[in-house]
Amino acid sequence: MKSIMCVPNISEGINLEVVEAVVDQVRETVGVKLLDYSSDADHNRSVITYIGIPEAVFQATQKLVRKAVELIDMSMQKGSHPRQGAVDVVPFIPIDLDENESVQLAHSFGEWVGRELEVPVYFYEDAAKSPERKSLVKVRKGQYEALEEKLKDPRWAPDAGPAVFVPKTGSIQVASRFPLVALNINLATDKVDLAQSIANSVRHLNGGFRYVRAMGLAIEGTGQVQVSMNLIHYIKTPIPMVMETVRREAARYGVNVVKSELVGPVPMGAMEQVMSYYLQAHDFSSDQIIEKSLIGWS
Repeated sequence: MKSIMCVPNISEGINLEVVEAVVDQVRETVGVKLLDYSSDADHNRSVITYIGIPEAVFQATQKLVRKAVELIDMSMQKGSHPRQGAVDVVPFIPIDLDENESVQLAHSFGEWVGRELEVPVYFYEDAAKSPERKSLVKVRKGQYEALEEKLKDPRWAPDAGPAVFVPKTGSIQVASRFPLVALNINLATDKVDLAQSIANSVRHLNGGFRYVRAMGLAIEGTGQVQVSMNLIHYIKTPIPMVMETVRREAARYGVNVVKSELVGPVPMGAMEQVMSYYLQAHDFSSDQIIEKSLIGWS
């Protein structure tokens, strides 16, 4: 059976009643399994992950986006995470689906958003319709605050929907992409400039790892800062490589890592990397995991 995963990020992480109302749209859709959702008040952002047959995932995402657009007002939204819309990103991730089919699904969904909700839509990653828009960082440059002027520039006409600034909604960024790993590393210091410096050292934009996006930010009320990262291709830039680089850079300033966190579900292959590196179990295979042997067993 074909299946696809979707990981919408909404620009709300404080009002949990709103988050629950949005997540309920997924819970109520037959043929879809809600895998995970998490909210971050500092980021003012929630990440929702679900999987299912393509038709059901498409339907659940329609309902989710419609509800989020109804309930979230971007003109009032503040948070530390980059964002350009009430529903900031909608990435479709092929699991048992051809990559081209996933791209087609993303395009169909974006066109539906533009047509039915009258919201500007930009396609990025594998769904990008031009090389200049493949990078989410470039598409989202200037964030929500710059979007009104950006939409006046013909070079930034949306891929779907009207070239009209909707203050309440912003724009929605839709993609088809390889499964990424969202990795946050907290440091035992309140110096946000240190976190930003370390983020600069590992992210591709500043000459770091090719498949890492990173930023440094303060974690309010903890006396800590965070290096928040997306590893957009964990095979080519493994988790341990990034983790140890951040740890080493922090140590240069006499700062320890307090903890790390993985946001949302993580591919089994990424966990194999971690096992192999930290246990030096170089021949480890996910086939050794007992629970994996039970999948499909009856």
